[in-house]
Amino acid sequence: MHQEELIKILKDRREALKVTQEHLAELSGVGLRTLKAIETGNGNPTLDTLTKLAEVLGMELKLEVRKPKL
Repeated sequence: MHQEELIKILKDRREALKVTQEHLAELSGVGLRTLKAIETGNGNPTLDTLTKLAEVLGMELKLEVRKPKL
C-alpha cells in the first residue's frame, strides 16, 4: 500500500467517526500541524505517528516485508 492510499484511509476513517483534526491530534498525541500536513499529503509521517493515529481511530497497522522474487 502506498502512503497516499494509507493517508486516505486514515482520513476517511476520521471523517466517518466525525472526529475533528484537532480532537484526533489531542487524543493521539500527534501535533495538529503534523496531522494537517499528513492529511494534505505534505507530511512524511513516521511509523510511530501512523500507529498512534490508527490506534485512536480503532485501526491496526501491519508492516509486511516481502522477500524479493528471484
